[in-house]
Amino acid sequence: MFWIIPIIFLILFEIVADIFAKEYSLKDHWYLWLGALLAYVIANMFWLWGIKSGSGLARGATIFSVVSAILAVIIGLYFYQEQTNKFQIAGMTLGVLSLILIFWE
Repeated sequence: MFWIIPIIFLILFEIVADIFAKEYSLKDHWYLWLGALLAYVIANMFWLWGIKSGSGLARGATIFSVVSAILAVIIGLYFYQEQTNKFQIAGMTLGVLSLILIFWE
């Protein structure tokens, strides 16, 4: 399970990049664009490390996608006052269920 460490860092840098990208969309400052780009590059370096460490493409990509999507929704809702509906909440619930099933042994 050593592969979980780079996947965690992948998710963290992806969220940082998403925040920079959202701020860039609101404020249009070049340094926010650059921050997003750099964070995405660093995130992908951790993705390569995670695959090399044994996460597997399918399992690693699913974990990354679901966790980063849930965190992005939380950040969007609470920090940027974005709206969600019942179907989107149901999708997030299914995403959490998928994580439980992936880690079930």
